[in-house]
Amino acid sequence: MASPLTLVMPVIPGTNLQTVAATLEKYQPQLHEALTSIGTVHYARTLLLDGSTPNFQPSGKSGDSYTITVITEYDGSFDAYIHDFVAQVGTIFDALLQFVVGGPALIPVSNNVTAFQAFIAKNDASQHQPNAGLYQAYPYTVQKILAAL
Repeated sequence: MASPLTLVMPVIPGTNLQTVAATLEKYQPQLHEALTSIGTVHYARTLLLDGSTPNFQPSGKSGDSYTITVITEYDGSFDAYIHDFVAQVGTIFDALLQFVVGGPALIPVSNNVTAFQAFIAKNDASQHQPNAGLYQAYPYTVQKILAAL
């Protein structure tokens, strides 16, 4: 059974959004490679959202309502998933957390695993009511799906 994660991280007001976008783009290949090697992630996407627009599409204007949002579904426990994340994509989170409210105190995440877990749990919209539901069309793990291919 997969578990959802919708990590919503508020961007520090006044942050240069082009720098955030460039950082997200820079790390996409490394992120994709790491998620493949973890082997428990069904889907993952990283978005830059603007809470000041009706459809959350980034306006490109500086503001205090941007978020870096990570949406994913994964197999296994939350703790195991976060430990895999720290081991495989910790440096990517280090790069992103410099732009996030409260994030600099977590860098490097490899030295702050417990605090990083608490930060993710606090900012995971999927784990807070009324957002706790997840539809899953199939009961298979990533590993079972890959083995069947």
